[in-house]
Amino acid sequence: MISRVTNATQTANAQRNLQLSLQRQAALYDQATSRRLLNKPSDDPTATASALGVRSDQAATAQYQRNVDNGDAWLNTADSALSSVETLMRRARDLTVQGANDGAMSPEAKESIATELDGIKKSLLALANTTYLGRTVFAGNSDAGVAFQPDYSFTGAAGSTVERRIGPDTTVRVDADGAAVFGTGASSVFSLIDNTVNDLRTGVNVRPRLAEIDDRMKAIVGEHAEIGGRQTRIDKAKDALAVGANALEGQRSSLEDVDLSKVILDLKTQDVNYQTAIAVTARVLQPTLMDFLR
Repeated sequence: MISRVTNATQTANAQRNLQLSLQRQAALYDQATSRRLLNKPSDDPTATASALGVRSDQAATAQYQRNVDNGDAWLNTADSALSSVETLMRRARDLTVQGANDGAMSPEAKESIATELDGIKKSLLALANTTYLGRTVFAGNSDAGVAFQPDYSFTGAAGSTVERRIGPDTTVRVDADGAAVFGTGASSVFSLIDNTVNDLRTGVNVRPRLAEIDDRMKAIVGEHAEIGGRQTRIDKAKDALAVGANALEGQRSSLEDVDLSKVILDLKTQDVNYQTAIAVTARVLQPTLMDFLR
């Protein structure tokens, strides 16, 4: 059967082609104004799904970066406190060495040393209760407000640590072990200094206290080194996350963003094509006598 092509058929085809051309022009205009390839999921369902996956990865990376920044601040706070603790402990040791020289030290000189050691103890106790954003950095998840009470008891619980997730399968501890650094109760560095002060004031030679001070300093330095190792992990994670974030942004841009110069050129070309199509259609579809007789 041979189909008959009428003027109505030609007109319908011409209108349909013009409408498709206009739709392509409108789509290019939307891309040029929004500078986005994907303005709605139907623009490209496959690319939309990929873009959603990339955006999900970006959100996770951004959270890891916030965790890294927070963890870095915790570790920097602990590192600064431990540096001050080491300085005070070295001074306490020097004073103890001086106080051990019974033959050359008058009671007044020993009292002066005892007074300074007492001040060092108070400074150490303040450093042991260092906080970051209202939380103690030496007592894990303790909510007591301080890591050490005035009686030198430790408020932290065994195994109670503060950790930050810096990757899908990676966490880093960001607090310091106050019990390992300062000791607890009668075995604490605070009690050690109290005992040294008492020895100086009662005429007992303080030389045996030097070994105890050295042991405590080893513990402090060891924990400080542990903090440094965690900071190194945090720094490496920060660099890796920055590289990953840039790569993800590149993927997102390739899926969602337009090449503006190319889109504008395509839009101009499509506009010329549309105007040409209108002119050609107007010439081809001339009205006939039958159009007026219907």
